[in-house]
Amino acid sequence: MTQSKAMILGCSGLTLTAEEIDLYKAEQPWGFILFGRNIGDAQQITDLVASMRDAVGRPDAPVLIDQEGGRVQRIRPPILQSYPNAQALGEIYTRDRDKGLRAAWLMSRLHAFDLTRFGITVDCLPVLDVPVEGASNVIGNRAYGFDPTMVTEMGQAAADGLKAGGMLPVMKHMPGHGRGMVDSHHELPVVDVALDDLDTHDFVPFRALNQELMGMSAHLVFKAVDPERPATTSKKVIQEIIRGRIGFDGLLMSDDSSMNALKGTLGERAANIISGGCDMVLHCNGVMSEMLQVVKEVPVLSGRSLERAKAVEMGFPKPDDADETSLREEFNAMLAVA
Repeated sequence: MTQSKAMILGCSGLTLTAEEIDLYKAEQPWGFILFGRNIGDAQQITDLVASMRDAVGRPDAPVLIDQEGGRVQRIRPPILQSYPNAQALGEIYTRDRDKGLRAAWLMSRLHAFDLTRFGITVDCLPVLDVPVEGASNVIGNRAYGFDPTMVTEMGQAAADGLKAGGMLPVMKHMPGHGRGMVDSHHELPVVDVALDDLDTHDFVPFRALNQELMGMSAHLVFKAVDPERPATTSKKVIQEIIRGRIGFDGLLMSDDSSMNALKGTLGERAANIISGGCDMVLHCNGVMSEMLQVVKEVPVLSGRSLERAKAVEMGFPKPDDADETSLREEFNAMLAVA
């Protein structure tokens, strides 16, 4: 069987083009990711997911989506209900811890009901970033709150809800995007804070959830660790902080390689992501000219990266037998009160 390459790719529209199918067949991405431009209606999503897997000849190829709630919800009404952002759930927690944790679990369990119907198997959730006052709005209300303990507990509840529904979570953005003062989609944030402060604040949720199978890197420079390179391409940050202090040995994917916080051509970015120590290059925008550069620089999965990818493939839980209607009623009633 052809071995997958260390990359997750997007596509340009509602159906795969002939060129996309040929690229997937030839280059064998490990997984795929869907964005808003790929969403038409329920049957179309199901067909698109199936055609992605068909192109690589792997019926279990992971298909990812960012279905957080709030402004980051790729599949929206009328296909799926509108979900609140993490901050709104955090506000429930602030008033009543147990209710907040239940709300986080319920929302993820409902995401799993929603997404597995289309064949989507991975939700890029929870956001474990702990913002500080004055940080860029790129995280903003996508975070549960400003307290590392609360973010940890809510993030764990969210991850557990996905797993209860047979999906896998992706922790983001390692080792913490909460101090970014600019939006990494457009420019490179630089964090100039002592390592001890990062250790007792930013790294806390990731350390607590370090047994999860997948994490996503942050396009953010931590001057205390590596003043030159963002975490995504920094051997020092990945080895000493993510693998070391945080103790995460799961599959580490880059944040989107087409974001402008990263410098160089798409090929150079992909090469730097792999040489820095990420297991997987994520490329999201479906632009063919960029994907052609990425695939040239990305190796076939091997060594620890292959082992981590296999652990993910083997790690999808069996869904529980929860009743969707009653969980949805409970969650919506909780929101109505909130």
